[in-house]
Amino acid sequence: MTSQELFNFDRDFNTRIIGTDEAGRGPAAGGVFASAVCFEKITSGLIKDLGILNDSKKLSAKKRELIYDVIKNNTLNKIVCVEVDEIEKINILNASLKAMKLACSGIADIAGSLVLVDGNKLIRDFAYPQKYVIKGDSKSASIAAASILAKVTRDRYMQKLHEEFPMYNWAKNAGYLTKEHLTAIDKYGLSKYHRPSFLRKHFLAISSSKE
Repeated sequence: MTSQELFNFDRDFNTRIIGTDEAGRGPAAGGVFASAVCFEKITSGLIKDLGILNDSKKLSAKKRELIYDVIKNNTLNKIVCVEVDEIEKINILNASLKAMKLACSGIADIAGSLVLVDGNKLIRDFAYPQKYVIKGDSKSASIAAASILAKVTRDRYMQKLHEEFPMYNWAKNAGYLTKEHLTAIDKYGLSKYHRPSFLRKHFLAISSSKE
């Protein structure tokens, strides 16, 4: 879809839209991030400036960085991280939904808005009107923008964690369990930023192979 079509999708609801999405559900290290975005004033110039707007996974890191500031400077937005200890306590799905709830709640005048949630789950214990949109990051301008803010912010965060623990190469794998990452885990063990629950199968397989 073109950026114009993404904005049209939001406009067709005929109400103020807040889009929300998360980044970091799949990795075995680092927190999960969520962003909420509301385009209050949409101009033809803004649509042109966001001509490459799309699901963050469909854009290169360079392109995401290119429009990150455009989104930040032309929207009401909030970015939230739920860290590893919370993920381990309440599980990754609940942590992701909590992050989206916190991000949306940080947007002004939320009571007069419809929140569009990427995916197939609604935010739990949420007092405001909401609707989930499957693959919303490729349909809605607000969700696509939220996906980019969350993804870029998380990538920058993982770069900082990489500087602290370079042996896992998080700057490259963002915490996903690549072969290189698993090899480093086997050699160095888990860091304080790893999600132990995501490594259970890996360690169980190692344990079984030794029996």
